[in-house]
Amino acid sequence: MHSESNSLPPPSPMYRWLVLLFVSLAMFGNYYVYDSLWPVVDLMREQLGFSYQQIGWLSTAYNIAALCVLLIGGYIIDRWGTKKAITFFALVCLAAAALTAVSSRFEVILAGRFLLGIGAEPLIVAATTVLAKWFKGRELSFAFGINLSISRLGTASADWSPNFAGPLYATWQDPLWLATGVACVSVTAAWLYWVTEKRAEGRFQLATPSATEKLDIKSLYKFSASYWYIVALCVVFYATIFPFRSFAIDYFQQAHGVTREAAGLLSSMLPMAAIILTPLFGLWVDRVGRRSIFMLVGTVLMLPLFLAVSYLPPGPLVNLTVPFIGSEMVPLTLVVVIFFLGAAFSLIPAVMWPSVAYIVDGRRMGSAYAMMTMCQQLGWAVVPLVVGLLNDRNSAGPLNPAGYAPAMWLYTALVAVGVYFAFKLWQTENGPNGHGLDRTRMQSPAS
Repeated sequence: MHSESNSLPPPSPMYRWLVLLFVSLAMFGNYYVYDSLWPVVDLMREQLGFSYQQIGWLSTAYNIAALCVLLIGGYIIDRWGTKKAITFFALVCLAAAALTAVSSRFEVILAGRFLLGIGAEPLIVAATTVLAKWFKGRELSFAFGINLSISRLGTASADWSPNFAGPLYATWQDPLWLATGVACVSVTAAWLYWVTEKRAEGRFQLATPSATEKLDIKSLYKFSASYWYIVALCVVFYATIFPFRSFAIDYFQQAHGVTREAAGLLSSMLPMAAIILTPLFGLWVDRVGRRSIFMLVGTVLMLPLFLAVSYLPPGPLVNLTVPFIGSEMVPLTLVVVIFFLGAAFSLIPAVMWPSVAYIVDGRRMGSAYAMMTMCQQLGWAVVPLVVGLLNDRNSAGPLNPAGYAPAMWLYTALVAVGVYFAFKLWQTENGPNGHGLDRTRMQSPAS
């Protein structure tokens, strides 16, 4: 049986690209459902009486759930196989989307967001495993890039939804039912992947994916200072960017007086920048090296942005256009700030995540990435609660836009901490204990 399996041909291009399409569409729905909540924040506050701190809890619940499944999600994928796992987790996301939309009670919506975290994070791991199985040795990096781009289009589409689904935004509930419909597309795509792989079994030789990342506590003390500086930078970076995105559409509306449609276009600049710039930055860094320098530059670039959006004059109105979606008049200052924030959002992850592979022994790679992901989720979970508390205590709103300033100072303080860790990383990498992150060509530590 073993020799017969090895004699099978590799998957045909048609099968591989079909699998990529279906898995990417499943991820598109996953990302859309997560981000569908943020354009209705103001409606939840007006129609349901939610506080900003309650909105923060709706973000935090997702992260708490993601932490709960971090250690068992991979086991389920290994145990069930990718066909069952990706379909199951897509169904969980569909149930979560429906639960979030079905009731006006805060506890029910909170449960929906928690359930989404249970399904969405393992779905991402399952999709990664599928691509490794189908594309290993054949355009794997390109397949990952396409998958991530389509996934982030889900985020951007949620931001654009006030433009293409404007009539739904008379209430908080209808846009979330739209997200439930998008989740149905995700489940359908997952099922089509199952059918495609089922037909391919016995006809093609598929790669055996690597073991799912596991957290080995015993190996943590062996990690270098550079690794921990990257982990710390990861925590403060994502604890700044993602909570800001969660409140961004509402913030642009309340503090700067732009329409929901304009706020959505502004917010979508972040994922669109990542789609376009992240692979370009990755190629650039591979050519020139200087990885620790780029992480430092990206973090320094972020430092003045949140205060700029708070205190600089808005400037003239300019036309912000997204082809096939819409165009809106927005203050120039907001466009410039979000443009530079999008550049940092693209540059830092493009350098940060691959750098771990160069400074951690291959035998401990799973533990390294699992610890990094766990710390990322912890930081991301805490900050939305603090931002919500600050907004509530300072009576932030259209009648008191200055009430949003303390949250912007919090983001700035987090970025300042990130600058410190990025500087320490650069200092270490240019000292006797460096791993050569700033060299053009590098080798991973021996495994």
